[in-house]
Formats: sequence, structure tokens, C-alpha cells
Amino acid sequence: MKVFELAKNIGVTSKEILKFLKQKEISVKNHLSILDDEAVKLIESTFSKESAASKKETKKKQTSKKRGPKKTTAESKTIKGKKDTKKKQRAPKKTSFKVKKEVFAVGVEKKAKEETVSQVVKKRKRIVKPRGKEPQETVSAVTPPPKVSTKKPDFIQIKIPITVGGLATNLFIKTSELIKTLMGMGIFATVNQRLDEDIVMKIAERFNVRIEKLPSEEEKLIQEHEKEDDEADLVGRPPIVTMMGHVDHGKTSLLDAIRSSHVVDREAGKITQHVGAYEVSLPNKGKVTFLDTPGHSAFTAMRSRGAHLTDIVVLVVAADDGVMPQTIEAINHAKAAETPIVVAINKSDLSTANPDKVKSGLQKQGLMPEDWGGKTIMVNVSAKTGKGIDELLELLLLEAEILELKANPNRLAQGTVVEGKLSKSLGSVAHVLVQNGTLHVGDIVVCGRYYGKVRSMHNDKGKNVKDATPSTPVEITGINGVLDAGERFYVVNDEWQARSITEKRLLEIKEKNLGSNVRHLSLEGLYDMMKESGVKELKIIIKADVQGSVEVLRQSLEKLSTDKIKLKVIHGAAGGINESDVVLAVASDAVIIGFHVKADSNAQAMIERERVDVKYYKVIYEAINSVKLAMEGLLEPTIKEVVLGSAEVTQIFKASRIGNIGGCMVRKGKLVRNQRVRLIRENIVIYEGKFHSLRRFKDDVKEVNEGYECGVVIENYNDIKVGDIIECFKEEKVAAKL
Repeated sequence: MKVFELAKNIGVTSKEILKFLKQKEISVKNHLSILDDEAVKLIESTFSKESAASKKETKKKQTSKKRGPKKTTAESKTIKGKKDTKKKQRAPKKTSFKVKKEVFAVGVEKKAKEETVSQVVKKRKRIVKPRGKEPQETVSAVTPPPKVSTKKPDFIQIKIPITVGGLATNLFIKTSELIKTLMGMGIFATVNQRLDEDIVMKIAERFNVRIEKLPSEEEKLIQEHEKEDDEADLVGRPPIVTMMGHVDHGKTSLLDAIRSSHVVDREAGKITQHVGAYEVSLPNKGKVTFLDTPGHSAFTAMRSRGAHLTDIVVLVVAADDGVMPQTIEAINHAKAAETPIVVAINKSDLSTANPDKVKSGLQKQGLMPEDWGGKTIMVNVSAKTGKGIDELLELLLLEAEILELKANPNRLAQGTVVEGKLSKSLGSVAHVLVQNGTLHVGDIVVCGRYYGKVRSMHNDKGKNVKDATPSTPVEITGINGVLDAGERFYVVNDEWQARSITEKRLLEIKEKNLGSNVRHLSLEGLYDMMKESGVKELKIIIKADVQGSVEVLRQSLEKLSTDKIKLKVIHGAAGGINESDVVLAVASDAVIIGFHVKADSNAQAMIERERVDVKYYKVIYEAINSVKLAMEGLLEPTIKEVVLGSAEVTQIFKASRIGNIGGCMVRKGKLVRNQRVRLIRENIVIYEGKFHSLRRFKDDVKEVNEGYECGVVIENYNDIKVGDIIECFKEEKVAAKL
């Protein structure tokens, strides 16, 4: 019997059985492993005993709660006495009206006294005009306002970016003074120009002020939403599954069979044109949310925006067709996203079906089937007959159980946009997937540069809904713009916060458009990018004219990896460079290498727009050498010391202005004035520094060769003695080699 079947029979989870088997040192791989009769009996006996013991304990607790502790006669008397005293305390109700009257009278007296005091104060403030004298003002009882301190602060807290005028007021300086300081730094700015963090910190150093950056409204919002939930608030959520694979391998048909609907009939040419999210309820098992994409390019486009939507990828492969180029691309995209893969071998009912051929093809791509001793789950299914669909759904739920997918429904919602469109009747419509919290009708949503109040919500079947819990796909209206696929959305508390966040984002987008576009990794700028972002991994996409060239390039390039720098080929295939390759390069920050191939017109336009580095080669060793040189640029150079010469101090001359001058004889090499120098006494280095002066007789010289005398003064050092050795040296950087 399999582990999950036994767990279902006993009424426990597969995890509990796997933990128990580990304790008993019984080797089991996963929930699909088969157990022998002895192990089954052992598990059944132990878990049945545990359940019986827990039942007894619950019965005892229930009986004790029902009965309660017995009351003695003395306790019953005291309880009766307490009841009598309560009745006595409630009796004097008649005097309450008199008490209220008295309180009211006292209040009136207090008010009258306050009014008389205020009249006296007003009279004192009046100007008195005595005969023969100028009017004098009496001293008022009110304290004067505090004086505003003009002292410059040592520490301030501000929001960055900040305008020049705003920074000047916070620093208690004139705006003109700050503009002069910026001009001295080579920055020409107006009063209302915004300054970024680097410039603000440099100005703070000039004025000796410590500045702490306060979080913006957007940062506060993200921090609030990214807070870790308490374990007690987390509840299990349905898994989000993405269908991927080659064209015409039956992705949508399989989803159509799962949903028992006719989605495929509505598509143009029976090919998926849009991204769709659908929720499927399984009787007595739970829910699964499916994402149907037009291809892996949409999957990667979402990932490039930071949307890690998918929990599990179902790779659909036709049993009569086998592993195709787009199948390999889908595998590479799923691996790059580090998402678990479940393979559905479709069309297994056909006479030409060959599942073993499919499994061997997938094995070459690193997906080893479970029945062959691997870890990848593979199921034979048929979208037409419905064969294996129930088994596939059960395995998906088991995979989700192992992943322990949880979310907190009792908080503000956040999620990802699956697709956005503009409708003539409804305006902006967005297909969103809630990932955490619960989305309600009337919630204020912020997404990218747009915001709005949710006017209506519909599920995937077109029905109106008021709430959407985690892993639920819904269609929302009320946003003031068309949302981009893959954008994150957040629910905020008020409209003012939403407006301020979107206005700031719009301003940032305008500033970015005025400046240069985003710079991606290139072979030439690899060293500079490594300094900025700490890149220690070079990702490469290989496209060649034939598959053999792809394999040779892959093996040759992957051999260049070292402990310090790793080279990773994330995708390799035969054929020209297309848009899908560029999208993957943008998402993964990879370099594309084309061998005897070129990019098509659409891909070329995208390469120029996204500034992706693409290299074309005709000879394999040229490609390997250029990548090798780029990787060597990543390695930090080694510093090598070269001794130029040495001299012996033979005599000391004392000068009042300079100090001790060493009269030297150059014994070896030469002394060079602009190089570093060290003083050695009895084979011990006493001092390292530079020459202050190097002279021959009265003339300053650049260098003194072997066999000549000279006068030496060392910078910031005066304790020179006869017999000391002065060694002149320089440091050279030597490029590291792989």
C-alpha cells in the first residue's frame, strides 16, 4: 500500500506517517512510496492506540466540564448572603435626583466664579489713562510666546527625495546658500528640484549634520503588507497551478476537461490568446486555482516584474509528439523560477502514444520520473476521455500538502494582476489573483501608478462576489487605469494614502523616462556591474543553428565555472533569437549568445528597447574566449610588489627647517622620487612611506641610479641613522586568470 493511501484510511496526514517511519529508521522516499505488510500493521497499531488515548482524554474533559465541582453547604449559604447584600445595595434609588441637583448647583457656582475671574483679567489688560500722564499698559498675566531657536540641528529626519527649498528649511539655512553649495559640487538645481539620497548625504557631510531617511508612504505600505503573520492566524490555501508546454499539446483542452466546460471553443483557432485564472472545486478534497497562459513568455514576463505567482507547474507533453523545443523552453523557465514541476503526458489514449519515449526525452532535460527512481511526478492523462485526471488532481493536492501553502485571510489583501483590459461598458477591468488577506467590494486598491475603489467583483464563472479569499481569482472594476500583467496590488486604508503613493510613482516614471533606460548585464560591463550589485554569477542563453553546436557551447562554457564565479546556461536551443529569449534574458539578467543565427525583427526591437546584451559568433573558440575574458574581469587582481632599488645611509646631515637628511649611496637598482619607500634597520622594517625630497648635491632629481650618492629626506619621519637601508619599491596590479 502507498503512504498517502494508508494515511487516507487511518485519517492522518502523510507527513505524520513519514515522520514516524523516520523515527523507526524505515527508509521511505516520499508519499508515493509503497509500504510492505509489516510496516502497514505497525503504523495502523500505533496510530489506532494514539487515537483511542486522545478520545478517552476528550471524554474525561467533557464530563468534568458538565459536572463541575460540588458545592458545600457553607458555600451555598455565603452565596445566598451575597445575593441579599446585592439587593440591599440596589435599594437607595430615591436620593439620586437630589444628588444630581446638588452637582448641578456646584457646577453653576464654578462657572460663575470662572466668569468673574476672566472679567478681572480683562479689566487688568485695559489701558488706564491717568491725568497728565501718557497711557501705560499693565503687565498681562499671559506668558509670552517661546522664541524660535535659529541654531543649526545636529540630527534631522526627512523624507527623501526632497526639494532644495525643503532641505534648506530643515537645515536652518538660506536657500541661496544651499544652491551655492550645490554649484560648488557641480550640481545646478532650482528651488523646487528634487534631490536624491546620494546628494542629500553629501550635503549633510558639508554641514556636519546626521540625516536619517524617513520611510515614504509607499515603503510604509510595503512594510505593513510584508510583515510576517503569526502562525496562529495562518490558514491553508489552495495551490496555484500554471499549465505550460508546447503549442497544440492540449494545455487548454486538459484544463477544459478539468473544469468540465468549453473554454477552448471560445478561443480563436482553438489557441489560447489571453491569460486566464480559474478555480476548480474538488468534492471532499479542496480547491485548486489554475492559470492558463498563452505560453511561457507571459509566465516569465510576470516573473520579471517580481510576481512569483505559481506554486506548481503542470508541464503538458503530448504522448504522440514527445519533447519539443517549446517544451524545453517551458522547463527552463520553470527551473529559473525554482517552481516544482508535475508532468501530464496527454493524448495517452491514442494508438500512436509512446509515454516511455516522452519520459526518456524528459530525463535528458533533468526530469527523472518517479517510477524510474527519480523525483518528478508523471501522470498519463487524456483530455478527451478524462483518463488520469482524478489521479493528477490528487497528486497536485498532495504536492500542495507537502509545500504547506498557508495565508492569513484576516488582513488587508494583496496579490498580483493576471491581466488588464479596457471595457466600453465597465471601463478598466483587471483579472487579479488574491495571494494574502481578503479583498472586499469597496476596498481601495493601489497598483502601479493607478488606484481606485473596487466597485464590483466577479469570479471566473461571471457570478457577483463580495469577498475574495487567498488563491481566489476575481475580475474587479473601479481602477482609474489599465493595469499591467504581473503588477502587485495592495489594499490601503484611505484614499489620501493611495493618491500620494500613485502621484510619487508617476513622478518617478517621468524622471526615469527623461534619463537613460535600465542597464542590463553585458560582457563588457560585467566587472562594473559586479562592483555595483555584487554579481558573482553569469547567466547565459545559447541559440545556435543546430542542436549539436548548442551542446558543445554549453559544455565548453560551463567548464569555465570556478569557486568564485559561476557560469550558468539557463536556456539553450536550436533556432533564431526570438522575443521569448529576450523576455527570459530581461527576467534573469542574462547575456544571449547567438551562434550562426540572428534575431528576428520583433526580437531586435525588444533588444534595443530593453538594452539586452546579445553577442554573435561564427567560431566556437571566439565565443569561449570572450566569455572567459569577461569572467576574468570579475576576479579581483592580485597586487605584486616590485623592488626598484636600495641605498645605504653613510652620513647624517642636520637642517633646522627640514630635519635629518640621509647621505646615501645607491647599492642596487635605483631610487625613484614618486615611488614608495621603506626604512630597514638590522633587517627589521622600521617605517614605510614616501620620499619628501631626493637630491644630488643641490639639485632635485627624479631618480638616482646605482653607484651614485644622493641626499634623502623621508616624509613624516626624522629618525634616520647611519647604516640604515632605504629600499624603493612599487605595487603593481596583476590581472587574475581562471
